[in-house]
Amino acid sequence: MSIVIDHISVRSILTRTSGYLRTVSSHSLQPYIGCSYGRTMCGSSCYVQHHPFLLKKRQWGDFLTVKDNAADVYRATVDRESKWARRRGSFSIFMSSTTDPFVPHDYKYSVSRAVLDAMISKPPDILIIQTHTHRVVRYFTLLKKLSTRCQVRIHISIESDINQLPGLPPPASSVDKRIAAAHFLRQHGLTVIVTMAPLLPIIDPENFIKRIAHVSDAIVIDHYIGGDGSKTGHRTKKTPLPNAINQIDSKANNLRYRNHIIRIAQNYKPGRVGYGVDGFAGRYLPMA
Repeated sequence: MSIVIDHISVRSILTRTSGYLRTVSSHSLQPYIGCSYGRTMCGSSCYVQHHPFLLKKRQWGDFLTVKDNAADVYRATVDRESKWARRRGSFSIFMSSTTDPFVPHDYKYSVSRAVLDAMISKPPDILIIQTHTHRVVRYFTLLKKLSTRCQVRIHISIESDINQLPGLPPPASSVDKRIAAAHFLRQHGLTVIVTMAPLLPIIDPENFIKRIAHVSDAIVIDHYIGGDGSKTGHRTKKTPLPNAINQIDSKANNLRYRNHIIRIAQNYKPGRVGYGVDGFAGRYLPMA
């Protein structure tokens, strides 16, 4: 079944954050509704599939709504929203929390590209990019230019050294491709954070963390327990992910596993390891 594409014009594109993101950024920005990666491994456990307001009785991964005028709306509203944010602290944007900004369809529709271009003339104080794909490197020129205008942090999710868990679809982007993307961006002067989110079983934790430490400025570790918008991970427990984890290492379904991985990461990236919402906000654990 092919993905259903539709188009809308929006009146707002900068959403004032609440809930999980409230201490991470002042605003979130979603260039699309839905996600082309909804049928990949990350999409199979994505917490967004539990939001009926976004799904409107559709299956996650079956649709993508293009916000055609996102860049124009950003330009029209950024002054108002930045003033609101700066009265409270900094004007910071998390892009994105309910989609991936670099879905393959952006090659055609260029919504994310246009928004990033609009930010160059009207930048936030901080831009946090969150993606599951190596395709972020296609936006390197824009991101590099933007990094001269504001603080840019590129979060690339690399959850494990395993490309595909049993019973789940393939990933949106292979582990090696995402590591290569992180290496390229960091080598060319951009700040890269590897987010192990959600944390999955790792076959060789020492070697894997050594690899991602080499290509990143920091590591953020986020377990689905507490990280999927529920304290106990009950949203994720409704998905096939916990069973797939069990088939490799049942211990990875426990927060003790997260703590074990944190301790290893601290050996390779002392003072630059975070977990949960604090990690996404750039608040890292002190050196052990």
